[in-house]
Amino acid sequence: MPRLEPLHAGHADALLAFERDNRAYFAAHVPDRGDDYFTHFAARHAALLAEQAAGTCRFHVLVDDSGAIVGRVNLVDLADGAADLGFRIAEKAAGQGLATTAVQQVCTLAATAYGLNTLHAAATLANTGSRTVLTRNGFTETGTTVLDGHPALRFTRVLSPPAALA
Repeated sequence: MPRLEPLHAGHADALLAFERDNRAYFAAHVPDRGDDYFTHFAARHAALLAEQAAGTCRFHVLVDDSGAIVGRVNLVDLADGAADLGFRIAEKAAGQGLATTAVQQVCTLAATAYGLNTLHAAATLANTGSRTVLTRNGFTETGTTVLDGHPALRFTRVLSPPAALA
């Protein structure tokens, strides 16, 4: 079973392979990262790690037993107890419940380790898989938006605070 790990410098090669191998699959469901992302991947990866070190974002990868990355779950723009959630699962790993489980784990981390109380997310109308993952994890639809020119829905989840120690 893949394990969720905080993104670190050692993930660079596996992360680039994950993004390249799944680019066409992802582009069918979410906005494409564009050629610049791949051309300047090393600088982009370093920038992500700097954002994480500054506490403004929390990036996670799902790593299988061979060390390959099969998914990502990210919390971005952490501020005032809230963050935006984004996630993607490799085509070869889709439909196995990995996204639902990984988002659940990140929701727990958000409340317990990162001190967040609210998460926001969006998914295009055509992306029924992501919308299902969000609703299974307690997100509720809160409105509409547009993602890369495609109609989308906004979702919010209020996180339960950690139980007080007795």
